[in-house]
This record gives sequence, C-alpha cells and structure tokens, in this order.
Amino acid sequence: MGARYDLPEADAFTRTYWGAAARGVLLLRLCGACAQVHHYPREFCPRCWSEDVSWSPATGRATLHTWSVVHRNDLPPFKDRTPYVAAVVDLAEGPRMMTEIVDCAHEELRAGLELEAVFPDGAPRFRPRGGSVAVGGE
Repeated sequence: MGARYDLPEADAFTRTYWGAAARGVLLLRLCGACAQVHHYPREFCPRCWSEDVSWSPATGRATLHTWSVVHRNDLPPFKDRTPYVAAVVDLAEGPRMMTEIVDCAHEELRAGLELEAVFPDGAPRFRPRGGSVAVGGE
C-alpha cells in the first residue's frame, strides 16, 4: 500500500491532540493571556502572540458554515470514499475548523445545520446533532 494522505503525522506537540481524538475528545488551545480559544493547535496565541496556551476540551458542538461535495480525489484512500463532504464548521467555542461531514445525505446539508463531533478512526469529523440525517438507501 502506498502513502496515506488521510492519516495525521503526530509530533511531540500534536500527540496530545491526536491522543485525545482517539479517545473521542476534541481539544482546542486556550490562551491564558487573552482567554481566547483557537484551532488549529499552535504553540502560541494567534490573537495576542502569547505563548501561555494550554489544551482545553471542546464541547464537540458546531454549526455548518460551508461545504463542498467532493466527487473526485485521486489520492489514496480518498478515491475509494468519493463522494464525501469537505466542510468548514463553526465550533461552539468560536473557532472555525476544516473537517468532513459524515452520516448525512448531501441534499440535507444547509448552512447553520447543528453538528456534533464524532471520531471514526481517531480523527474528528462531524455529523448532524442527535444522529444521522437519512442517507439514501441506507
């Protein structure tokens, strides 16, 4: 099997994030200086540049901001998963996050759709809050 483009490469800094995701917990970074949260994880606050940041568990709640149904992607293993939904969600805590929407019929997607985090394969993805919206034929 060739390279996988869907698996993260955890390093010393991101190992905490990916370890929590494997346990079904979404972590954000909380700034001790300005009390703002941010995502993607960085070792400094992107708002005030403080290095006084720590890990903070998120609620896992979000709303759908925008999305695209991907019908073609030749990188392994995406080619075998098309079509899939690449999306940007607004986390309840404020930051936006790029992700994938799962367990939802494409025609049911709409801006503002309430979502919850799920962690198949230890990576955060989102589905409609309260479970799936009917997926045709399933």
